[in-house]
Amino acid sequence: MAKRCHVSAWSSPARWPPATSLGRGLFRSSATGWPLSPARLAAILAALAGGLAAWLAARPINWLLTRFFRGFNLAFGQVTRGYVGSVGLLLRGSLLALAAYGGLLYLTYHTFRETPTGFIPAQDKGYLLVNILLPDSASLERTNRVMQQIENLASRTPGVKHTVAIAGQSILLGASAPNFGSMYVMLDDFHHRAQHNLSADAVANALEQELNADVKDAAVNIVGAPPIDGLGTAGGVKIVIEDRGDNGLAALQKTSQQIVEEGRKTPGLDKLFTSFRADTTWLFLDIDRDAAESMGVSMADVFNMLQVNLGTLYINDFNRFGRTWQVNVQADARYRMQADDLDRLYVKSDRQRMVPLMSFAKIRQVSGPVMLNRYNLYSAATINADAAAGTSSGQAIELLERVAKENAIQSMRPEWTELALLQLAAGNTAMYAFLLAVVLVFLVLAAQYESWSLPLAVILVVPMCLLCSVCGVLVAHLDINVFTQIGFVVLVGLACKNAILIVEFARAQHAEGVPTFQATLAACRLRLRPIVMTSLAFIFGVVPLVLGAGAGAEMRRTLGVAVFAGMLGVTLFGIFLTPVFFYAIQTIADFGIGSRQGPRSTL
Repeated sequence: MAKRCHVSAWSSPARWPPATSLGRGLFRSSATGWPLSPARLAAILAALAGGLAAWLAARPINWLLTRFFRGFNLAFGQVTRGYVGSVGLLLRGSLLALAAYGGLLYLTYHTFRETPTGFIPAQDKGYLLVNILLPDSASLERTNRVMQQIENLASRTPGVKHTVAIAGQSILLGASAPNFGSMYVMLDDFHHRAQHNLSADAVANALEQELNADVKDAAVNIVGAPPIDGLGTAGGVKIVIEDRGDNGLAALQKTSQQIVEEGRKTPGLDKLFTSFRADTTWLFLDIDRDAAESMGVSMADVFNMLQVNLGTLYINDFNRFGRTWQVNVQADARYRMQADDLDRLYVKSDRQRMVPLMSFAKIRQVSGPVMLNRYNLYSAATINADAAAGTSSGQAIELLERVAKENAIQSMRPEWTELALLQLAAGNTAMYAFLLAVVLVFLVLAAQYESWSLPLAVILVVPMCLLCSVCGVLVAHLDINVFTQIGFVVLVGLACKNAILIVEFARAQHAEGVPTFQATLAACRLRLRPIVMTSLAFIFGVVPLVLGAGAGAEMRRTLGVAVFAGMLGVTLFGIFLTPVFFYAIQTIADFGIGSRQGPRSTL
């Protein structure tokens, strides 16, 4: 029996257009394939509520913004009219304005000369270096005890994460001795220390006070990280005292120590020390070579035996586990601790007999340096120093060099090394780059305007950015370094950009026959808003550099302060001086053109 099938008009595809059938199919697929869960329903309701709230709030917000911008435009219009009136007064007194500009040029030169100079600012790299020096001939066990005491004090200092101690070695000198010690103080992460204002300098000062108060058996010096990795072992400056007259190591130590003592009394210098020692106790092994030869002992065998028992002797290399390993022979430490241990040493003679070392050698005590430094082939002593708070590295170099020359004897000469040497070698190279940038901008503008005079109206405002930038550096207690000089080059383009906005429009107006005075005022009236808008956008954009913190903040802050202050000042000076420059130069140019054409005859 056949089943009856009922098809309603609603579901019959014959009674609906193809588009409607397709839409119904999509709706059914969406409804069956996308179940309406509570979370999804909440999201839909939240979106609808947000849209409704935005629709309801759009009208009052638009009303408020309309009133605000209308008031702002009215206020800015008043400021523009006042500004144009001020520029008009300056144009009428152009000679006085140019004379004031000459005074500002002298102020720029004077301020630039008096501002402290530097090279690369000291940076917080997350660690400090501690140099420990015990009395001469102190044992390694005594050095280890002092190092342990310093580690305990450092671990309790706020901002310190952990320490790495090395006894018997000076990283600053690159020398090994039982009374030397070095320690890396690793600081906490930057974001942890920033919450408590614990910079590397603050941690170093706090730790140095604790060590000077509690550690009595050693001289402890704390230095920062070098600004450039690989260029020196520590921050600050390093000077080398060369003995060019062969005065002896004792005189070299006396001179270097006197320079350190006088430098500590000099304001502007801090953390001076030298580790050069010329009078430490040595054990001198005096070998009677004739007696050894008579016993059939060769000197090569004697030196090999001493190297094996008192030092190390390299044998060969072998490969294992994918690496190359060295084979070195060395006596056990307990058999080379005392001078009496030399009595147990024997040398094999050519007669195949073991000859006691002390049968042809004697031990006596002498004095000599821990290590002998050579600089430019001369005996030398190094002195480390750092700039005190408020003193730039350039000033510290001048002060330390003056102290060294005043206290060194005539045949000794101070020489700089590491970062200080590069700073002196660099000199004013960056300022030459700045002058070349100014010349390049001038030539580009001369090609654009097809004139040698009009670009002067743009380029003459550049010294004002230097003046304002240097003033900002002084207010922030910084110095003129590499990053400040980079900021100067950046300011050249930014200062010229503002001036071009005025000069370009004034030139176009004047070319259409508008008098120079009216063309200048019209350019000021029209271009004030874009100048202020673009300048403020850039100024606010460098605020994060000025307020920078964390790794490399010193470099960002130096660059940010220079650009922030320079752009702020050149905007204020530029909007008033640039119209004066254009008006004066264009007036002179028009007068020259009129005089060359001569008077016109009328019929």
